[in-house]
Amino acid sequence: MALYSEKVMDHFLHPRNVGVIEDADGVGEVGNAKCGDIMKIFLKIDDGVVTDAKFSTFGCGSAIASSSMATEMIIGQPVDKVMELTNKAVVEALDGLPAYKLHCSVLAEEAVKAALKDYFDKNNIPYDPAQFPDCPSCASCEMH
Repeated sequence: MALYSEKVMDHFLHPRNVGVIEDADGVGEVGNAKCGDIMKIFLKIDDGVVTDAKFSTFGCGSAIASSSMATEMIIGQPVDKVMELTNKAVVEALDGLPAYKLHCSVLAEEAVKAALKDYFDKNNIPYDPAQFPDCPSCASCEMH
């Protein structure tokens, strides 16, 4: 059996939505001190819907594939639905990741949520702070 699914390899070799949105409505950047991956997500939001998402990721193939898939999953979705994105959903959409690479999908979820938090903050939109931990990557790193 192959270590990575065809979808993981496709999103790694042909990532979707790579780049920067200069006038992004929300930007989220997270990293993992243990593996060195850094993920940045840019969102364009119009009338409560994510109309564009781009990413810039410094990391392994699984991190790039997770970023690519996460952006594909959220474009065209209302913000409340995007808030429900989970790393599990990203992994399932990729047809799985090896256990030791699951932290890459966690980073994708955290980067999207960090970008949403930035959007909420910039637009004075109220939210439950419990939805956004102070250090989003703590769940997947050994820094703290």
